[in-house]
Amino acid sequence: MLDQVVLDELWMFDEPAASEARFRVELESGGPWDETERQELTTQLARAIGLQGKFDEAASLLLAIPDDAAPVVGVRVLLESGRIMVDSGHPDVAAQLFRKAAEASTLIGAEFLCIDALHMLAIVDSPRTEDWTEQAVELAEASSNDRTRRWLVTLHSNLGWSRIEGGDAEAALTEFVEAARWAELVGTDEERQWTLEAIDECTAAIAASSD
Repeated sequence: MLDQVVLDELWMFDEPAASEARFRVELESGGPWDETERQELTTQLARAIGLQGKFDEAASLLLAIPDDAAPVVGVRVLLESGRIMVDSGHPDVAAQLFRKAAEASTLIGAEFLCIDALHMLAIVDSPRTEDWTEQAVELAEASSNDRTRRWLVTLHSNLGWSRIEGGDAEAALTEFVEAARWAELVGTDEERQWTLEAIDECTAAIAASSD
């Protein structure tokens, strides 16, 4: 199973074409990767392609991965298939895939991937956003791995923006402060920056509403 830190080094989420190129290089001449790791890399290649709007090409890569692949590969296939469904406008189908990913990752103890699935469910299943987020937060807080605990920055931040959309800026501010706390503890410089910006924006909104 690939360490998420390894994937972090390959990913450039704001430049999916560059990420695609990196994953292709690793699959063609990188490594050494075992078969399971190569299949995991293929799911990330599919994700990078999907982020460019090439949904059929991305889906074809995932469909080509054997059904008898390692369980962790199966979880990643479900996750990336779900993301393709989200981006192509099929949130209901995506939610089903993310639920399956959460269940399968729980069975194999892949906590990082389980949190990923729950965080995606919180996005696509808006009536249960708080429930899915709460489950993800519990898992992340219980983790001893700092990279996994970094999910708490995203989880609290996403919940904050959800509460902003719901018109509850005070509750949103609580989430943004918590996101900033975790960013300071285990986050990146970029995460520290945007969590502080979210606090400033939310504080300004609260002040404006009280004028």
